[in-house]
Amino acid sequence: MFAVGDKIVYPMHGAGVIEKIEEKKILGENRKYYILSVPCGDMKIMIPVDSAEEIGVRAIVSSDQLIRVIELLKSETTQMSNNWNRRYRENQEKLKTGELSKVAEVVRNLMRTDRDKKLSTGEKKMLSSAKQILISEMILVNNVDQDEANEIINRSVE
Repeated sequence: MFAVGDKIVYPMHGAGVIEKIEEKKILGENRKYYILSVPCGDMKIMIPVDSAEEIGVRAIVSSDQLIRVIELLKSETTQMSNNWNRRYRENQEKLKTGELSKVAEVVRNLMRTDRDKKLSTGEKKMLSSAKQILISEMILVNNVDQDEANEIINRSVE
């Protein structure tokens, strides 16, 4: 179980800090929830404490792990399907894992694909979401602001 002040990652939504743990009655059921404050967009997320592990909630990565992720952004683009629909599904599965390295791989590959041949609307939205997930964790690990985290990603992917 996590505690107030812990920095955690909620897959598909990004990293944040647990502001409080509250008991709430939702749909007639009392449950404890982590109230997560996400640094990008002043978003608050409620995560059921009893299903956090099942959902894939994890602690943020270490600064050493983040350095490896930034190196991954600089590495070669991995082979992706030419069929945008299949590519979208494969990338969606990577994002669902909540693993920062998989999120970074999606960001790198889609950013480079967008430069060469424009992405579909769905893939553009996916890239934006994946980038926000990556940025939110970078902010909390490296104590940088959103613009600086975005710039690190852009420079690394070039």
